[in-house]
Amino acid sequence: MLKYILNRLLLVIPTFIGISILSFSFIRLLPGDPVDVLAGERSMSAARRLELLHVFGLDQPIWKQYLDYLWRALHGDLGTSLTTAHSITGEFLTLFPATVELSICATIFATIIGVFFGILAATHRGGWLDQLTMGTALVGYSMPIFWWGLLLIILFAAGLHWVPVSGRINLDFYFKPVTGFMLIDSVLSGQKGAFVSAVQHLILPTIVLGTIPLAVIARQTRSAMLEVLGEDYVRTARSKGLSNFRVTGIHAFRNALIPVVTTIGLQVGTLLAGAILTETIFSWPGIGKWMIDAIGHRDYTVVQGGLLLIAVIVMSVNLLVDVLYALINPRIRTR
Repeated sequence: MLKYILNRLLLVIPTFIGISILSFSFIRLLPGDPVDVLAGERSMSAARRLELLHVFGLDQPIWKQYLDYLWRALHGDLGTSLTTAHSITGEFLTLFPATVELSICATIFATIIGVFFGILAATHRGGWLDQLTMGTALVGYSMPIFWWGLLLIILFAAGLHWVPVSGRINLDFYFKPVTGFMLIDSVLSGQKGAFVSAVQHLILPTIVLGTIPLAVIARQTRSAMLEVLGEDYVRTARSKGLSNFRVTGIHAFRNALIPVVTTIGLQVGTLLAGAILTETIFSWPGIGKWMIDAIGHRDYTVVQGGLLLIAVIVMSVNLLVDVLYALINPRIRTR
């Protein structure tokens, strides 16, 4: 088991270096620089511009900028924001709980409904339930997040007034964050109605962010269940008179878990990518909106550090999924 984990850890090194190069190069492909953004419409002398470039370290050769950035990153120093002068790690840790809370809710929503739809479709193969659930999953997978989000806002927020449009909680409630997770902090605040308000603000972003992962999980669950339901041991279990629930929900689903767990783990990257659009649409104060604002300000250090931190999180989750493989199926450890 230890050898299996070490082999997976070795794969992280080239992945980390590759992502660091991409995160460093990405923002520099865009026209302009932080000095232009800071100047705005004001005129700036050439001498002042060179001075600011030197302060930001942007007058150095590209290769030297990258090596300095990589060296600091390996030592846990991601620098400071060029626009706010705050620590990037500090800003990330402050905003990350909002994104984690939204991603967890979206994952729970997508997993529960996706697995249910997948099992339902597999047990009614070729029937109208199979066609309905898989057709719905295909539509959900094909819908652009920004369009789906705006559609839900128009219908349920602006039209029916059932849920709020943006933010994490009503402005009527104010309390000092303890954990950064609004659902937990609203309960700890003791203010009546705060938790309900936090839940209401989560509904639309959760549905929008979880729709595509839901569709993927449903289709993968159906495929895995169909493969397992055709095995001999399932037919044997049925011949022994076991109930459909026990055969499907316990014997078959347990052996179909590996591809389903794989799919759920791979959706972490999709969730973090989708969070950028979702948080922008719903003005959700998380790392997605933070990154979009940084790109607009050409804040090199924020974009570099943010992308690298997100990549580390995704790699960590993928490593955790690999370990779960080995726990679910011990044969994988020998590969």
